[in-house]
Amino acid sequence: MIRIRSYAPVRALAIVLLAGGSLAACATPQPRFAAKHPVTGPTPGQMPNGAGGRYKLGAPYEVGGVWYAPKEEPSYDQEGMATWYGSGYHLKTTANGEVFDQYALSAAHTTLPLPSIVEVTNLENGRTAQVRVNDRGPFSGGAIIDVSQATARQLGFEQQGRARVRVRYVGPAPLGAPDASLRYTVYTPSPTPAVQPPAAPAPYVGIAPAASVASQPLTPISAPAPPAAMPPAMPGAAGIYRVQAGAFADPANAQRVIAQLGGAVNASIEPVQRADGMTLYRVMVQGTADEGEAWALRDRVAAYGLPEARVVRPGA
Repeated sequence: MIRIRSYAPVRALAIVLLAGGSLAACATPQPRFAAKHPVTGPTPGQMPNGAGGRYKLGAPYEVGGVWYAPKEEPSYDQEGMATWYGSGYHLKTTANGEVFDQYALSAAHTTLPLPSIVEVTNLENGRTAQVRVNDRGPFSGGAIIDVSQATARQLGFEQQGRARVRVRYVGPAPLGAPDASLRYTVYTPSPTPAVQPPAAPAPYVGIAPAASVASQPLTPISAPAPPAAMPPAMPGAAGIYRVQAGAFADPANAQRVIAQLGGAVNASIEPVQRADGMTLYRVMVQGTADEGEAWALRDRVAAYGLPEARVVRPGA
């Protein structure tokens, strides 16, 4: 979701909020159509879980006659104005496929990779918060970052709408599961249950006589069959899950991926010869015996700009 909005004066915002509160007191409409929204979601005041999101850097783009060039900026540290956004975008999809939650600590930035974690410090009161950058913006008002309403509240500038801040890049944010904590719901009125009379008791018919045990012939008991032999364990079944960051025909590309990962993970290059005689150079990241931890490691690797990273089972 690329959001284009202009900064409105605080006085006009207050009038709109008061009018909206009066209308809300008159009637509370019920939803009529399916809507995607968090079920459990983050606890208010925490960062989003990244459900449904993907790593995204993107090509240069233009908004309002201004060009923006997304790029990796590990040393990003800037001062400027911050604004906030809330109900107008609540539960809408962000630029990297996540769902915006106005009650979670998130933000929009024009060029940083998505998702990222940045530290925002309000230079007017010293308050600091770490937030998840999962959207693009702001594109007006001269601000360098647009934060969620919860973030503005935590930083102490919700009422004034703007504040001078320092934004410092912390690192890539982990990706969430494709649909973790999300569901589709439709409002359906609950039917009023009809009062049913109690069922009449069944008549007593007595107890059927049991067949005589002595009159039944005895069947000889055969010896139990010997247990079937267990198949031999597959080699590598108790081994280590690894993550393949990429596979390249040119070893120089594999070396570039190693440099891109830096020292964040333990990675090495493994040459593999295909059936057609071609040699591929795989960048393999050492993992763990736990498959769930391996998938979490895969998400970390993907966050470094390697969305094709995949988990490799033991022995592969």
